[in-house]
Amino acid sequence: MTSGPLEGLCVLELGSLIAGPFCTRLLADMGARVIKVEPPEGDPLRTWSMVTEHGSLWSMVQSRNKESVVIDLRRPEGQELARELAARVDVLVENFRPGRLESWGLDPDRLRERNPGLIVARISGFGQTGPYRDRPGFGSTGEALGGLRFITGFPDRPPLKVGVSLGDAVAALYATIGVLAALRRRHVTGRGEVVDVAIHESVFSLLESILPEYGHAGAVRERRGNGLMGSAPSNVYPTRDGRFIVIGANGDSIFRRFCRAMGVPGLADDPRFADNQSRRANVAELDALIERWTRAHDLDRIWQVLIEAEVPAAPVYSIADIVADPQYRARDMILRRPGPGDLGELLVPGVVPRFQEAPGGVRRLGGPPGEHTARVLGQLLGLGREEIVRLAAGSVVGLGPEPTPSAPDDGVDAAPAPGSR
Repeated sequence: MTSGPLEGLCVLELGSLIAGPFCTRLLADMGARVIKVEPPEGDPLRTWSMVTEHGSLWSMVQSRNKESVVIDLRRPEGQELARELAARVDVLVENFRPGRLESWGLDPDRLRERNPGLIVARISGFGQTGPYRDRPGFGSTGEALGGLRFITGFPDRPPLKVGVSLGDAVAALYATIGVLAALRRRHVTGRGEVVDVAIHESVFSLLESILPEYGHAGAVRERRGNGLMGSAPSNVYPTRDGRFIVIGANGDSIFRRFCRAMGVPGLADDPRFADNQSRRANVAELDALIERWTRAHDLDRIWQVLIEAEVPAAPVYSIADIVADPQYRARDMILRRPGPGDLGELLVPGVVPRFQEAPGGVRRLGGPPGEHTARVLGQLLGLGREEIVRLAAGSVVGLGPEPTPSAPDDGVDAAPAPGSR
């Protein structure tokens, strides 16, 4: 059965790869019924990262809790099926280049004529308006144009990317927030909404005080490695056993505790380090003193000393460290779910955020493309088996293998009327 605070909500996912499907993954984790429409060749994410004979592991996580329906949106009959589905759901999420939906007769205004309560979340590289509207854009280009890449890395080296698709993820989070806000407004007005999310704007919104600093003083923030711009000390420090620890002792009272933990309590009274502005002005010298201490001890010992001193600190974890950590296990952040075929049990990330009274969950991992085509078209559109077979024979839809009887199901037999939630 479904669970979570969004139970009863029905979402139609159009698009592929990262930002749009990540948004719907979050909605599905919180209990929404998500119908993922894929092209006949499947979402390209099925061939990204580590790929097994059953598809990519990333795709299995990204498509978890969703129902896969294969529809060829390039065909008129496929477009009509999408319009029919859009008339029966609460939310549509897409991440095509602007204009693609319109070229298929799926523009939001037309869809909302049939379904006034429909909320359409549109994620694109540069938004639905402006001179860059029609340009292709990915998370990487959004991170570059949004200003994040410029400040990431060390001053004597080229800009760096974070090791994950951060731009897409941030845009997906904003789209999720936009959908939830639009649902609240629909509860009051009965009207749907179009949520326009640009990846580069989503990234730009993370830049803290960089814009007012430039506007006020013409200051252009540059790359500074792992140090925190506004306060000190906050950095990554090497330890004796070849590992790294992050230490954030940048409050005055915390810094005093930190100095006692290092065995140099008088350092907190040194005029060079007595307050945050002084520490910032002398950060290189301060970091060198801290590194001398961390290099003299193993990481576990340093971490324990700083925990006892109530100084914020944490090891720089690998994924192996994360899996072994008791805090992750205690909060169900490392889940075990059966993989398809002979893959056995897979480790997948838990659900964020946690809800006390209506917790979300991972009911199933993403399966093969078209696994739920017949069920969704039958339940939501009332199509009979013969009509579905005819559409499949004409390559308008694709029929994957039927879900196995032992696979967890979402318990949904039919979608409620849009706007009734």
